Amino acid sequence: MLIIGLDPHKASNTIAVLGLDETVLLGQRFDQSEAGLAAMLATAGEFAERVWAVEGANGLGRTVAQHLVGAGEVVFDVPAKLATRVRVYSTGHGTKSDSHDAISIARAALHSRQLRRVVSDDENVALRLLTDRRDELVSARTQTVCRLHRLLRELIPGGAPRELTADRAYELISDLAAAGDGVDDPASLMRLELAAEHIWDIGRLDLRIDQMTARITRKVKASQTTVTRIFGISFLGAATILGEVGNIDRFPTRNHLASYAGAAPIEVSSGPVVRHRLSRSGNRKLNRVIHTAALVQIRFDTPGRAYYRRKLAEGKSTREALRCLKQRIIDAVWRQLQVDRQSDQTQDEQWPRWPSSRKDWPNYRSPETPRRDGRPKRRAAPRC
Repeated sequence: MLIIGLDPHKASNTIAVLGLDETVLLGQRFDQSEAGLAAMLATAGEFAERVWAVEGANGLGRTVAQHLVGAGEVVFDVPAKLATRVRVYSTGHGTKSDSHDAISIARAALHSRQLRRVVSDDENVALRLLTDRRDELVSARTQTVCRLHRLLRELIPGGAPRELTADRAYELISDLAAAGDGVDDPASLMRLELAAEHIWDIGRLDLRIDQMTARITRKVKASQTTVTRIFGISFLGAATILGEVGNIDRFPTRNHLASYAGAAPIEVSSGPVVRHRLSRSGNRKLNRVIHTAALVQIRFDTPGRAYYRRKLAEGKSTREALRCLKQRIIDAVWRQLQVDRQSDQTQDEQWPRWPSSRKDWPNYRSPETPRRDGRPKRRAAPRC
């Protein structure tokens, strides 16, 4: 078996073929074009048993990784941070080039056992593209509203209300134009004209956002995911979860998913002092969905609120209790994504949705519950 490390760039791809003893058998550079990709596959075809290791298969290397998968190749994603660590600890004078990077990528894949295998883009990738587009539209609307607030503050003493819609802003400038007080100079007239253009942009963006939201909702319903059964996760939240998580096989346990979402605390213990701090890393979009779900559960009468209050009674602060609740929610998300993989999803409806009074025995909804054939095992009766 040979490892082909690939360092992707915008205009070129550099490969390095390594054996299991880390001997470099080949190193070559190809153009990022149809002819270059074909030549790279032809060169790799000389090696019978091969595995590709692409750096950043979800980023800059997505194009070449998907091309290789489409050609029937076995491709693994090597994080850039992992390849950098391998290069730092390598011998030599720290020389960095595309060929050295390709060798480091191949070595990282050779010694790693938890790399994600790249698969063809599916519906989850489409959901991610849609949610990203909606976020872009929302950001554009926020910028336009801020510019409108700046103009209205110069026209109206005290400015406009904070919650400003297109209809409300149109009423304000209509009243100003009808009154005519203080808007007879050229600068004020220009402000009114620009404000009208911003209002038109806001209305157009509102329509686009509504259309995108409806499109995302239809796709989430068509996926038949069970993530929406978790209280506080809407169709938009479920779309973000499916798009960011992708294939749940990437995360062997719920703890891996919690670390990816930034919901797992980071241990900073030393000696007899055991401490944990908040994780600032992880996928922040996924963390935002989990955070919103936690706030919604606290606001309503749910098991999440009871769990939150129980943590407060134990002496934890409000932020610590909120983090504990977020960890429980990400556990439920991991469990529901596992249920989505099963062919028979009706069995999930047969399990109780609320925590049971089983004392120290895990709840039916808990991932730690011992199961047999997908169903929770009942606790054995104590022997006399």
